Order: sequence, then C-alpha cells, then structure tokens
Amino acid sequence: MPAHVLIVDDDPVQRRLLEAAVRRFEHEATVAENGEQALAYLEGPAGDRVNVVILDLMMPGIDGLGVLKRLAQRSIKTPVIVQTAQGGIETAVSAMRAGAVDFVVKPASPDRLQTAITHALKVEELEGETRRSGRRGRAHSFRDLITNSPAMERAVRLGQKAAASNIPILIEGESGVGKEIFARAIQGAGDRRSKPFVTVNCGAIPENLVESILFGHEKGSFTGATERHTGKFVEANSGTLFLDEIGDLPLDAQVKLLRAVQEGEVDPVGGRQTVKVDIKLISATHRDLLQQVKDGRFREDLFYRLNVYPIHIPPLRQRREDIAPLALHLAERAARHHSPQKRIEVSPEAIRLLEAYDWPGNVRQLENAILRAIVLSEGASLQPADFPQIRHEVEGEIRIGDARTASQPVERGEPAYAGAAAPAVEREDIRPKAPATHVVRTLDDRGNVRPLAVIELEMIRFAIEHYNGQLSEVARRLGIGRSTLYRKMKEYGIDPVAERVERLAS
Repeated sequence: MPAHVLIVDDDPVQRRLLEAAVRRFEHEATVAENGEQALAYLEGPAGDRVNVVILDLMMPGIDGLGVLKRLAQRSIKTPVIVQTAQGGIETAVSAMRAGAVDFVVKPASPDRLQTAITHALKVEELEGETRRSGRRGRAHSFRDLITNSPAMERAVRLGQKAAASNIPILIEGESGVGKEIFARAIQGAGDRRSKPFVTVNCGAIPENLVESILFGHEKGSFTGATERHTGKFVEANSGTLFLDEIGDLPLDAQVKLLRAVQEGEVDPVGGRQTVKVDIKLISATHRDLLQQVKDGRFREDLFYRLNVYPIHIPPLRQRREDIAPLALHLAERAARHHSPQKRIEVSPEAIRLLEAYDWPGNVRQLENAILRAIVLSEGASLQPADFPQIRHEVEGEIRIGDARTASQPVERGEPAYAGAAAPAVEREDIRPKAPATHVVRTLDDRGNVRPLAVIELEMIRFAIEHYNGQLSEVARRLGIGRSTLYRKMKEYGIDPVAERVERLAS
C-alpha cells in the first residue's frame, strides 16, 4: 500500500539512499535534515499525511531520542523506525521505550528496510482503527468486523466465548486475514477492554533483542545497560499481550516464554527475582505450528500451552460473501484518505470480478488493489478496467461488460463467475465435448464412503478432459479460481499436457 514516509537524517548521502529505497518500494518520500525540521513538518498541516518516520538517532541539535520524546509529549502517534550506526542493545531498547516501533542498523539492507516499513504501516493502520474506535466512544469489538460469511461467523462466535475467559488463545490464519484486528476485537469484548493492548511482532525483533524486549532487563545487566527496561510482558500487565507471528520466535526465547505462560511471571535479563504479571495472552501465526514442532523448530510443550483455545480465521477465498462489503468499505476509507474531494463507488461489474479472484494475500491484498484502482480510476466508480492485474488473472481471454447484455445466456445461462450473476461472457475458443453421462461413485467396493480427496481428484480430471484442457473454463465450471485449480493440480500431481499425450499415444 503506497504510503508517505518522512526521512530524517543529517547525512545527505544517507538521505538520498533512503529516499531512493522508499521510492523503489512505491512509497512517497519527504526528507528532513535534522530533528527541528522533522518536528516542524510533523506538527504542521502536512504532518497528518505522514504514515511512517525513518529517524536517525545520532544527529546534531535535537537527536533521535529528543524527537521521540517531543512526539510523545504532543501525542503524535505516527510510527517511527529508528536507525543508527551504533547497533547496541541499550540504544535499541531506549529508542523502543521512547515509542519507536522498529530498529534498523546502518546500512540497512533493502529487505530489512522494507520489512520495517511494512510493520510500521501495520501499526499505523491499527493505531488509526483505535483512534476511530475512541472517537466513537467504545473499544474495538466484533461489531466492527465486516463479515457476512458463515465461516467467519463461526470464528466470531469462538472469539466471543474466548473474550469471557483468560485462557491462552491461538489465532491461526494466512497472512493478511486480519488476525490482529480479530485479537483486538477479543479484547474489546472482554473485561480488559479498557486495559493495555500490547502488540509484539515476533518476526520483526532482532534475535539478540528478543529476551530484553519481551521480558525486560535490569540496569547494569550487560555492557551498556544504563537503564532498567520493563519489557512487553510487564507493559501488558492487567491487559492483553498479543504475540504476532509466534512461529518466528527463536528456540532460546521459547524456553523463557513457556515459563512466563505457565507461571504468570517473567525473569528480566540480569534480574535477581521474578516479576508477576497478569495478562491475557493471544498468539497468532500463519505457519503450521504442529509441522514446526515435528521439524524441531518449535517446542512441543510451548505449542500445547499456547494451543489451548485455537481459532482459525478462514482465508478470503473461503468467505467470498465478505469480498463485496469489504471492497465497499475499503474503497470508502481509501477515498476519504487519498481523494477526499470525491466519492468513490465500486461498480457491480468490478464487484463480480473481485469475487472471482482467490486473493492469496487476503484482505491486505484486497485493500492494496482497491487503493491502486482508486489511483488509476478517472471516474467516480471503479470498473473492472481499474483492476488490470486481477482482471488478467481471472479472465484470461474473457471480455467483461462488452456489447452483450446480462440477459443473453451463455451455455444455458450459467454465470461467468462462481456465486455471482455475472454479465455475458463470450468464449469462442471453448468447445466442450458432447454431453455424456458421467457418474461419480460415492461408495467404494465395500460400501464405504470414498474419501473426499479421491472424488475431488476425479472431478478435476473429468473437467479438464471435458473442456479440452482449457483451465480457465475448468476453474469457472468447478466454481473455483484459477490459482486454486493450479494449486490443487500441483497437490494431486495432475499434468494435463502429459496426460493428453499419453491418451493420444494409447
């Protein structure tokens, strides 16, 4: 998602390098030579446009820590990524205690910088949601979730029950499905709604800082530890601690995390006694933790301690009922932020196109596609042409919204997109074989129900043969997206070209 990044560094070479990297990531960049310029910009009328700040710690005049303190005093919540050539633990901890969301060491690699910006944008979005919830006079709750899907409603019911308990919760789901928003809804529905909600992205913390960030450290516990740091567990005391991407936590830290979860107490680095904490623990992961346990990358005892109350957030392709309301909501929000002078709508044709796509990046990808379409659109209504990448994936050679009308049937009036009354679609190159009776056996020779995977494999093979290997048509008739069809073909080892050659040879 394109964002506005403010770069603050007194080194002109470093400023140019960072500006080039930010623009390469397709974000807008503004530069400031020192802390005074940065504060003037952030406190001025243009400050509301800034989504992320990349801040050098070592500068003449007001240094990075001074800027962070001034931002905190003025309640400016823009996420800050700090950078310095001196990558000591104490420096990083001091900056994060002062309000920074991430820390990079000069010279930061492009991948590390992009990861930090992505993480900061996620924090910025959640801060925005929290501020909007505050203006409405209530905490973020399940009423704020946009869903019409039965699959998602099951997850919501589980979440509502989980909100009434303090047992550990594990939220599972693919990247981009909204696990952190769901965790905030759990907190907002429980008795800790007015208490702290502390988020830790376990995949974004440098490995040598994990224990200090999570559990804190005492003054003098290691070289350069000039101040005491409480740690995220203590910060979340009486509230909720959300450990995002728990599957990326190093094995060494998992040992101490297990004790913290079991005993309700943490051992600060260099501390002489434990610190009691009262938290509601919510973990989240996009990984298969059980497989990680088998592979030796995740402790089995910690897995069973965290997996007390699992909640699975279904991917967007399994809750297509949510695509339309989400698209409308995201378009309204994006237009309000980026094009406040005009009202943006999403046309029914565009909605049908979005509903036909599988969205491997889930809600986050949908949001990016909506924002990109608003930038491309020249009118007040988003059309299929404003989603060229999605359209190419879904349609192939199909033409949407051409001279034909939706009342003209295509092969017995079947819709172009599964689950939607789509306009007419013309495909002159598709010539299915003559109608033939094909019986799918539901029972095996012993009278038992055949496995679903076997039946699915048989149906995919039949559809590929029936539609002469035209995979776009096969996916449409089976009611799935092309990317889903390709994934299933890979899982089942189906190679339509090789199988056709084999049939012809025989």
